Amino acid sequence: MKPLLAFQRGIGRDDRGRLRSDILSADDDWLESTHDFIQWLFPLPEPSAANPGAPLADAEVREAFRTDPRLREHLRESFLRMLRFYGLMLDEDGGVRPAPNWAQRNAWFRHGGHNDLRVTRILRSLTVLGLGDPARALLDALERLRASERCGVNARAFDYWRTAVEAAR
Repeated sequence: MKPLLAFQRGIGRDDRGRLRSDILSADDDWLESTHDFIQWLFPLPEPSAANPGAPLADAEVREAFRTDPRLREHLRESFLRMLRFYGLMLDEDGGVRPAPNWAQRNAWFRHGGHNDLRVTRILRSLTVLGLGDPARALLDALERLRASERCGVNARAFDYWRTAVEAAR
C-alpha cells in the first residue's frame, strides 16, 4: 500500500513519523508553526515547492479516494479540523460560516500570509479527491467574508482559490 494511502487510512505515518490522528489532534499553535503536514492531509497531483518530498495524489490515489468512502470521510475530517483552525465551521446544510472562535482565529484572513497557500491546497485537494461540494462551500464563505469585513487576503489569492475549485472539477 502506498504510504499516502496508509497515512490517510490512519494506519501509516508521514515522513516525520506522525499519524494522521496526531496531526488532527494537534493544537492550533502547532498547526500554525508547522509547515510540512498539510501536504499529507491534503495531497495534490503536483509536487509541493515547500515540501518536495511530500507524496502525490497520483491516479492510483485519486481512484482510491473515488472508490473508498472511508478515505473521503477521513479527508472530510481533515477539512473540519482545518476549518476550526481558521475559525470556521460547517453548517448542517453543508455551508461554511464563521465559528464562535472567528474573532480569535481570523488574523490569517485580516493579514494574509502562508495560510493563503494552505487554503489553495485544501480547496484543490478536496476537489481533486472527490469533495468538490465542501470546497465550493469554503470558497463561497471566504468570498462572503471578503465582501463583509476587512480582509488582508489579496485578490490574487482569491483568484487562485477560484481556480483551485473550478479547474479541478
